[in-house]
Amino acid sequence: MTIAPSKLSDPTVAAFVTAVNAHDRDAFLKLLTPDATMSDDGSDRDLQEWIDKEIFDSGGHMDVQKESAGGRHLVVNYRNDTWGEMRTAWHFEVADGGRISRFETGQA
Repeated sequence: MTIAPSKLSDPTVAAFVTAVNAHDRDAFLKLLTPDATMSDDGSDRDLQEWIDKEIFDSGGHMDVQKESAGGRHLVVNYRNDTWGEMRTAWHFEVADGGRISRFETGQA
């Protein structure tokens, strides 16, 4: 069963999922702190390069299956035009002011 972004517990994470699914790069970037970082499968990656390749240039889409930790940990069926669909885990660190300072993703 998919959880609609509007039903997610953390409003910043909900906005992140909404921006990804709408392919709205500007809205996505506004959710991040200026020094935000990310990792994929345990390796830190260049944020701008990764989001272009894995989300915006490849039609990324998140179908949230489960949430925990107040909505900051998600299990997602993630798909894009490069890799197809895969079950992934996402963890978010949300700074004061409601912006994401770090997110981590990888196979679930």
